[in-house]
Amino acid sequence: MRKMYLLGIAISLSSPSGWAQTPPSALPPKDVFVADLLKQMTVDEKIGQLRLISIAPDMPRELIRKEIAAGRIGGTFNSISRAENRPMQDAAMRSRLKIPMFFAYDVIHGHRTIFPISLALASSWDMDAIALSGRVSAKEASADSIDLTFAPMVDIARDPRWGRTSEGFGEDTYLVSRIAKVMVDAYQGTSPALPGNIMASVKHFALYGAVEGGRDYNTVDMSLTRMYQDYLPPYRAAIDAGAGGVMVALNSINGIPATSNMWLMQDLLRKDWGFKGVAISDHGAIIELIKHGVAKDNREAAKLAIKAGIDMSMNDKAYGEELPGLLKSGEVPQSDVDNAVREVLGAKYDMGLFADPYVRIGKAEDDPAELTGESRLHRAEARDVARRSLVLLKNQAQTLPLNKQAHIALVGPLAKAPIDMMGSWAANGQPAQSVTVFDGLRSALGEQGQLTYARGANITDDQKVVDYLNFLNFDAPEVTNDTRPAQVMIDEAVKAAKQADVVVAVVGESRGMSHESSSRTELDIPASQRALIDALKTTGKPLVLVLMNGRPLTIDTQQQQADAVLETWFSGTEGGNAIADVLFGDYNPSGKLPITFPRSVGQIPTYYNHLSIGRPFTPGKPGNYTSQYFDAPNTPLYPFGYGLSYTNFSLSDVKLSSKTLAPGATLTASVTLKNTGQRDGETVVQLYLRDVAASMSRPVKSLKNFEKVMLKAGEQKEVQFILSEDDLKFYNADLKYVAEPGEFDVQIGLDSENVQQNSFQLL
Repeated sequence: MRKMYLLGIAISLSSPSGWAQTPPSALPPKDVFVADLLKQMTVDEKIGQLRLISIAPDMPRELIRKEIAAGRIGGTFNSISRAENRPMQDAAMRSRLKIPMFFAYDVIHGHRTIFPISLALASSWDMDAIALSGRVSAKEASADSIDLTFAPMVDIARDPRWGRTSEGFGEDTYLVSRIAKVMVDAYQGTSPALPGNIMASVKHFALYGAVEGGRDYNTVDMSLTRMYQDYLPPYRAAIDAGAGGVMVALNSINGIPATSNMWLMQDLLRKDWGFKGVAISDHGAIIELIKHGVAKDNREAAKLAIKAGIDMSMNDKAYGEELPGLLKSGEVPQSDVDNAVREVLGAKYDMGLFADPYVRIGKAEDDPAELTGESRLHRAEARDVARRSLVLLKNQAQTLPLNKQAHIALVGPLAKAPIDMMGSWAANGQPAQSVTVFDGLRSALGEQGQLTYARGANITDDQKVVDYLNFLNFDAPEVTNDTRPAQVMIDEAVKAAKQADVVVAVVGESRGMSHESSSRTELDIPASQRALIDALKTTGKPLVLVLMNGRPLTIDTQQQQADAVLETWFSGTEGGNAIADVLFGDYNPSGKLPITFPRSVGQIPTYYNHLSIGRPFTPGKPGNYTSQYFDAPNTPLYPFGYGLSYTNFSLSDVKLSSKTLAPGATLTASVTLKNTGQRDGETVVQLYLRDVAASMSRPVKSLKNFEKVMLKAGEQKEVQFILSEDDLKFYNADLKYVAEPGEFDVQIGLDSENVQQNSFQLL
């Protein structure tokens, strides 16, 4: 038996797939390598490669290792250490063909170090910060033997009742598409084959964020023009960036579940977009085709999914149990199974696993002494990214920044909430390592000021909600209520507030309230916390609301009561320090909202780039027979792109290098941005376009570019954006991607509502 030593690991070359464990440079081209391996595989070995298994009570590790050694499992997920995964890879090396396993995990916004949730990352509008979060996540996950992440999640979300709003990057197609590319590049680096990098699997394909009523797993009914224009581009951006995988959505699209949707998976993804990677079902989605009502049993579900192009079955038995019979009967041709296996093997090739199955597992003697040790964290990076993600929504009479010599009353059920600070999908983050708001303020004050804490309220006093949240987050109860009467807690908080110079109330949602399967019919801060805010207002002390939440909340009343409001989302391992940095002015906030805040649930869906209509409401003019609500303003509470600073900025009029744009040419739109305040600060200059008259109704404005700019106090800078015909293109009624001659408005502002405007003609 010959052996070669690669990265210090002895690797056998005696298997029938003799190329399987050789350096990347020595491997034949992927197509040749995979074709050769396919020829050597039995039917059972091929079907085994299509099974992605979660380690669970019904599939204990001993059974999984036995199945792997028999060639009946292609990959696993939810095992998150080298010590866990090494025996499974060893089992794969005992299989007949020694086809390596891959190990997957939900690395969404951090692995060991938890960064702000995705919605918060988008609030930074800072591609370097977002990339940093992805690179650190990949480095940490790779060091724990993870090969693939089910991310980025790029579903456009315009209904914040949907719990998974927290997991994505907001409502805007352009912004989410930019971030999609950044995240894929960050995860995969120059190659997903290299240690320190992991493969990206973009999700949820497709349209999952548009489920009816914001209710998770619900149906989606949508015109093709809206799909192509608004919802599909972020997936395409991730695929064009080289994402090696796609996770398929749980929802149906115009009546056909994504998991059995031939048009979606074959015509669009494979043929039109040219995707060559691995398509993975969501958890149990294949057998769910029965409940969708398109399959009568597991056999038919497996048949529909494999024909549609679902390469791997995540955690259900349909492929393993049903494909042998389907092949034998001829209902599924061998070519369908071979196509799926080819993509799985190709993904493993791209991950570098055929070159070295232990590329991310390494040697046992090099395993970290402490899996969750402090030395494995990247705190400085997490703190830097977190404070860039915070959005200042209100700052009346310069309430913020706070004085470090002040006496501060810190109240609210989320002020000491280490597990909530991490947000949903917190991978292997450890609550004990989270910095809470209390921790952050106490550290920042040191011996200078005084900090008095009072809980003030429970997150919610609705026991049914508490029970649901604790059932949903099954690892351990996450919501533990103080058993004291509500009024006793409020009185304690009021007493603390009266003795203080300023009150900081940390309020909002527990992390489980913004999670998969956590849709809400109301978006208010829970009643227990609203009562606390009402009581704090009566003290007459300056009131700062620090929001922790995974979606826009309807806080119209509360923001009127508050003197300052800081949106912190769920800001990760270093969240408390980042929040303290902003509250005390050690960092000047620069975040901007990536999603609109409605005044009430009744306004939903509300998003800035809605289509032009025939009877628009015009503020200040009579509203009869215009598109309006007669009982509330049409305008949002906070618009897309909104966010304040501790300094002030001004924008000049928009200058255009030309009033006409010829096909193939460019023009430059420019403004002068000036910091007119007393502090250095950063803001986001945003460029929107409006197609004034087109062959179909177009949005009132669409984001087309932006630049984050740092200016010293009194400094100014000309910000330029280059526009081309491509910026003007859209999918017309025939689904042709075109730019139509005519007038276009250029709008540049610091949010989507307050803009400077000029116009030009496309010839």
